[in-house]
Amino acid sequence: MTAAYWPSLRPTLVDYGRLLDAITLEGELLVQSAAGASRDLEVPGRPGVTVADAVLHTGTSYRRALAWIRRGEQPDERQQPPPDGGDVVAFHTEGRRELVAELSAHRPEEPCATWWPADRTYGFWRRRMAHETAVHRVDVQAAVGSDLAPVEADFAADGIDEILLLWFGYRLADLNIRATESGAVGVEAAGRAWLAILSKNRSSARRVPAVDARAADAVVTGNPMNVYLWLWGRLPDQSVETSGDYEAKAQLWGLLRLATHSTTV
Repeated sequence: MTAAYWPSLRPTLVDYGRLLDAITLEGELLVQSAAGASRDLEVPGRPGVTVADAVLHTGTSYRRALAWIRRGEQPDERQQPPPDGGDVVAFHTEGRRELVAELSAHRPEEPCATWWPADRTYGFWRRRMAHETAVHRVDVQAAVGSDLAPVEADFAADGIDEILLLWFGYRLADLNIRATESGAVGVEAAGRAWLAILSKNRSSARRVPAVDARAADAVVTGNPMNVYLWLWGRLPDQSVETSGDYEAKAQLWGLLRLATHSTTV
């Protein structure tokens, strides 16, 4: 199955060219925020994760994505840190530039190895690495105490779409993780809506009309950037507006932590 897994829906909510640009733009913001800061500063809400870790992680993620693309299969799990004494910022920048060059050389609809059966195209990697970079840029800015650069509403909506459909809707089942209690959580932001179905068999998520999201056991809404970062575990509950069943909402959040806590890029 290719990116046309829903013939009536766009695979992404923003243009692929913009997603490709976002890898560079968000990566540069990450690097600028890390410049001159102590590499040992911890990311708020992520015990033990430092600025150095976030910079190194993104540099490693770029290389892992390239390995997927070039080998046509999942790379091994070993980390690829810079040589002894190497600068993690240079490691990040070199990996990012190489990945962007590779993605730029191919149309987003071209077939490509990925870890999502629903989308085996280069476009998958444009989207995945754009949001990977944006989330970790936020980590670095939060760690150094600078103001968070804004995430535009439509980009945030695309990120919400990705974390719900890819990570919640697919990755949980891939990891054989199930909800402990059945339920449904509606998510609304930037004029769009989604429904996350919590299931003891296989959880799923889909785009829906707002009326369907609002009929769920719990509803999460608010500023698109806040909803995006809340789903990624980067902002507290107070940053979004919630109603309905607290346990259903908490279970969605907890399952997303399990889905996204992996070495898959």
